[in-house]
Amino acid sequence: MDAKIFDRIEKKYLITPEQERNMLGAIREHMDEDLYHKSEVFNIYFDTPNYDLIVKSIDNPKFKQKLRARSYGGYDKVFLEIKTKMRGPEYNVGYKRRVLITRDDYKKLIAHKKTATELAAQKIETPRDIQISREVDYMINHFNLAPKILVYYNRKSYAGEQGLRITFDHDLHYRDHDLKFSRSKKDRKYFSNDHSIIMEIKAHGVLPLWLVHALDAEQVYPSRFSKIGKIYEQLRKEQNV
Repeated sequence: MDAKIFDRIEKKYLITPEQERNMLGAIREHMDEDLYHKSEVFNIYFDTPNYDLIVKSIDNPKFKQKLRARSYGGYDKVFLEIKTKMRGPEYNVGYKRRVLITRDDYKKLIAHKKTATELAAQKIETPRDIQISREVDYMINHFNLAPKILVYYNRKSYAGEQGLRITFDHDLHYRDHDLKFSRSKKDRKYFSNDHSIIMEIKAHGVLPLWLVHALDAEQVYPSRFSKIGKIYEQLRKEQNV
């Protein structure tokens, strides 16, 4: 599979620190730490002036798309990512297509000095880069998208057989202004309760039996929610105060 394109089943779980410790006990017996086991992840989400993509996502449709720019602490590159999700009675499949540019190039993109296609053409890493970058340009132009919300967190990730991947996201913060890949002391916390960790399981098929047993033992169940959707709802509450 092309390293720039992913299709997989994705499930999110809201868990406590104690549940995380117990889950890690089972995970470490069957999985390895990912190549970049610990990372600081910055996501800038694009949307319309009226946040139409986020509003649609909150309604939990059978098909949805979003565009984001992802970068990592200490890394000067940016992934432009189109995330597509399709939902059915027995599945929730996500597709991610992405193209890599520099942070300087990203500034040119959002200033409308360069298109994603022009930037990708400067250094084609895979044959699909131009097609993906054209899709990015289409979304930006068709929906009138611009950077709207920054979300960042600390992530621990584990990799297993047959594409199984499990991540734990800690210390989530966000802001809707000064949208750069950096932290600020004034940024708002995402959680205010004990279920302060997001565990996400990504797999290309059914979950292994050991993982099903571990989830059952901890009484951990999938949650249908969106990080960006929750933030949008919180911002709306603050604006209406």
